[in-house]
Amino acid sequence: MSSNSSGDLRVLVITASTRPGRLGPAITDWFVRTVRPAAASDAITVDVADLADVALPLLDEPEHPAHGSYRHEHTRRWSRTVAAADAFVVVTPEYNFGMPAALKNAFDFLYHEWAWKPVAFVSYGNTSAGTRSAQMAKQVVTTLRMMPIGATVALRIADSVHDDRVTGSTALDGAARAVLSELSRVARVLRPLRAGTDPTAGHGPVPGLTLGEAQAGDLAELLVLQRCCWVQEAIVNDTLDLAPLRETIDELRASLETWRWWCVRRDGRLVAAVRARAQERAWLIGRLMVAPDQAGNGIGSWLLSYAEGQAPEQTTHCTLFTGHRSVRNISRYERAGYTRTATGDIPPDSVRLSKPRSDDLAGAVQHGVPVV
Repeated sequence: MSSNSSGDLRVLVITASTRPGRLGPAITDWFVRTVRPAAASDAITVDVADLADVALPLLDEPEHPAHGSYRHEHTRRWSRTVAAADAFVVVTPEYNFGMPAALKNAFDFLYHEWAWKPVAFVSYGNTSAGTRSAQMAKQVVTTLRMMPIGATVALRIADSVHDDRVTGSTALDGAARAVLSELSRVARVLRPLRAGTDPTAGHGPVPGLTLGEAQAGDLAELLVLQRCCWVQEAIVNDTLDLAPLRETIDELRASLETWRWWCVRRDGRLVAAVRARAQERAWLIGRLMVAPDQAGNGIGSWLLSYAEGQAPEQTTHCTLFTGHRSVRNISRYERAGYTRTATGDIPPDSVRLSKPRSDDLAGAVQHGVPVV
């Protein structure tokens, strides 16, 4: 699922080469400059990810990418970047009849984030113009459930690159625009598959649920959901002085840098969310919320279990807070295995509850959760 639920599309152009002296950035720059006017008129945002800047190490995640359980921040950043895109353009050279190792590695880090999205290739090289690299990459992307489109650009360096710049032509520029046009058409057709109707996805407690890390495009809906969900908390605890009720969208945006947020959508609508972060040996879980009209069907428990399963290896327990008068919340957390604890700093009028982290949690909750 793409995080972009509006009519706009987000295309990510990936510069595959990382070696010193590479031509990739110049070719990416030419492609982006060429297609941007057409993109603007068709509600398409074009972003760039240079794998040299992304700087992924050789795959170092202990869990299978299909689990979506990432230990390292570099993986989580890459996950957010790829998940936010609706389509991809890969700018790649050819190394020994194949794609660069950095590109294969970038593909291998993730799984669900690539699915049901079209991909185009802008290849470059000498005799073959890099086409064998693109052909090799197509075998990999189809395994990740991506769809390579027919439109491509293949540049012979001797013909199209001079003084480290692409020399555009009517034909070459037209080919670039044709790539964007076909890519956007296919991305819009595939959108339903990215919105939770994937028949191979797992099942939550109710039909149509998809779960993914929050993106900037989710913030407005997330803020509204948060306000709706904390009204009842304000009534029960007899105070409006609750952070979720007074938080601004800028503060919420800033929290994406210090917390991991997950959003749950039901048939495209944002219906639940939670956030968590490590603090010394504790895995702090907060802002667990479910839309009032969706409460009582197990989404909250399902999402809490998922958040618990994302706890890093160095943490020993999960901790959360709720209002001291929030009897229903306290009871719900106690049924989930949490117990009240009075040690450490506790916000005024709050109750802290903790439970030991189980090494079995991550594997147990991954099954049936369509992480996208």
